[in-house]
Amino acid sequence: MDLGENQISGTIPSWSANTFSSLQILRLRQNRLSGSIPSQICELSSIQILDLSRNNLNGSIPRCIGNLRGMTLEAPALSPTSSAAKPRNSFNRRESDWREEDVIEVIKGRELDYIRILKLVVIMDLSENNLVGSIPKGITLLNGLHSLNLSNNHLIGELPSMIGNMISLESFDVSSNQLSGTIPSSMSALTSLSHLNLSHNNFSGPIPTDNQFLTYDPSSYADNPYLCGFLLPKKCGYLHEDHGSSEFEDDDSNLDKLEKWLFYLVIAIGFATGFWGVIGTLWFKRTWRHAYFRWVEDLADTIYVTTAIRMAKLKKWMMKRNRVVA
Repeated sequence: MDLGENQISGTIPSWSANTFSSLQILRLRQNRLSGSIPSQICELSSIQILDLSRNNLNGSIPRCIGNLRGMTLEAPALSPTSSAAKPRNSFNRRESDWREEDVIEVIKGRELDYIRILKLVVIMDLSENNLVGSIPKGITLLNGLHSLNLSNNHLIGELPSMIGNMISLESFDVSSNQLSGTIPSSMSALTSLSHLNLSHNNFSGPIPTDNQFLTYDPSSYADNPYLCGFLLPKKCGYLHEDHGSSEFEDDDSNLDKLEKWLFYLVIAIGFATGFWGVIGTLWFKRTWRHAYFRWVEDLADTIYVTTAIRMAKLKKWMMKRNRVVA
């Protein structure tokens, strides 16, 4: 069902599996649809391409989104009329039927026209709407998904920690949201992920340094002021957030800080001990004080006399030398 690029308004009907038991493509891109995404859409277990982008949808992403079995590597759920489960992409359709289909989708930042390999494409695009809330953890069950685009919404919270389970993911775009937290280390397991866009969010901490993360362009992380890494101008070490919640310091930095404080403490103790050991003694012991000042006066006199004698000898020697030269 492709109704994209029209002027359709209103809400998305609450379709159920009984309505479209074999629907594999639902494309409502670039319309004027409003309201929330109905939870009944999760019952369309055969869906492989779900494109609701560029509308005015609001509300949160349905928590049941992980029930879209057509986007997994497992067999779809049994329908009331079927006697056995069938593997995904093996529905009763003639090969010639697929050759007549033509779907345009945006993947990896480019608009692509899928024809011959359409039956192999698995995409979810909910971008450019007004969706709010966090990304449901159940979305990580969609391990057959090739492209996930949630950009240009108002999503908050952190990326699901188990996102590394989405082993088929090739393109992941959550740019221009309000997401925060660190980049999950499990993402390093997504070795097929060739396109990543986390820009214009509030992510923090270091970017992973394993596998495909060595190949991404720094623009993938643009406008994340608390993010650090070898690809970014801000290297990891000390990173403080103004709203005071996080501080990332490595072990060496903590050790250097401790040694610096100990160094200053030892100097302060040594100075206090030496200063008051001398001044305090002279203050309370009158005889020692008199003896000390006498010694200082004698030392000053000795230095003065010695200097005067040496200067007189030097002056006499220079006068004698001048006579010889003359």
